[in-house]
Amino acid sequence: MSVGWLIALVLTIAVTAIAVRLCIRFRRDRRAARDRLQNFGSRVIETEQGSIEYVSIGEGYPVLVIHGIFGGIDQGIVSARNNLGEGFRAIIPSRFGYLRTPMPGNASPALQADAFASLLAELNIDKAAVIGYSAGGTSAIQFALRHPERCSALVLISSNAPSITKVNLPPKPVAKLLFKCDLIFWILITFFRSAMITMMGVPKGFELTPEYEADIEEMMKNLLPVSPRAAGAIFDMYVSNPDINRGYPFEKISVPTLIVNAKDDPLARYKNARSLAERIPGAKLLTIENGGHLLLGHGEKIRAEIKAFLDKAIASGT
Repeated sequence: MSVGWLIALVLTIAVTAIAVRLCIRFRRDRRAARDRLQNFGSRVIETEQGSIEYVSIGEGYPVLVIHGIFGGIDQGIVSARNNLGEGFRAIIPSRFGYLRTPMPGNASPALQADAFASLLAELNIDKAAVIGYSAGGTSAIQFALRHPERCSALVLISSNAPSITKVNLPPKPVAKLLFKCDLIFWILITFFRSAMITMMGVPKGFELTPEYEADIEEMMKNLLPVSPRAAGAIFDMYVSNPDINRGYPFEKISVPTLIVNAKDDPLARYKNARSLAERIPGAKLLTIENGGHLLLGHGEKIRAEIKAFLDKAIASGT
C-alpha cells in the first residue's frame, strides 16, 4: 500500500465521519424545530378568506400581532412577548404562505388584510388593535385602510415603508431554491452566524452583549424549519414588500398610529419611517437611537410606550 493511497483513505474516512456527524446533527435540530412548532398549540380556522393558522396568548384587549419575513406564529409570539405588556390578548396569525396558512393564488397585502378581518369575525371580535412588524407592516397598513371599523389602533415596528431606494433581490429561482432547503438554512445559521446576524438587521460594529446574543439566538431558532415558510418569504420579497410603493393612500389612515424605528436600522431605514409618519394624520414616531432592526436593548422602553399608546387609543375609541 503506497503512502499516497493510505493518506487518501484516511482523508476519505475522516470526511465521511464528519459528514455523518453533521447529517445527524442537522436531522436532530430539524426534528427539534418541528416539535417546537407543534408545542405552540396553534389552530387552523376556516374563514371567508380560507384557512388561517393562529394562536392566542394572554388576556385583555385583542391585538393582532403580524409577523415579519421568515416568520409564522413562532416569530409572532416572540414579537408579542417583546412588545406587548400585560392586559392584552395577542392574536397571532401565520400570514399567507407561512407554516399552516396556505398561499392563495391571488395573494396580495390587501387580501391578507381582508383575511385578518375574517379571522376576527370568526373569533367574534368586533375590533382590535394591530401591530405590524417588519414585512408584516404592509398588510397591517392595509388592514387599517380597508377595515378602519375593525381597527382601533395601528403600531408599526421596524416596518416596511415606501422608499425610493431600489432593493437588489436575488433571482427568484435562486431564492426559491434557498428557501425550500432546510439544510442550506441550517448550515447558514450553524456555520455562518455573522452573515445571518447581518441579514437580520444588526448594524455592523454593533456591540453584542450576552443578552443581545440570547435575543438573536431565539430569533434564529425561529427560522427553522424554513421550508414551510418558503412561499410566504417569496411573496414578501417579490410581491408584498414592493407593493407598498404603489400609491397607498396613507393620508386616509384614520386610526391612531405609532411608528417605532431605530436610527441605525439597516433594513427599515429611519428616513422612510419618518416620512411615513409625516404622511399619516396624527401619527407618532417613536425614535430609538440604536439597536438596529431588532431594536436590541430597548424592549422595556418600547413595551411601555406601546402600552401607553394602546391604552389611550382604546379609551378614546370606547
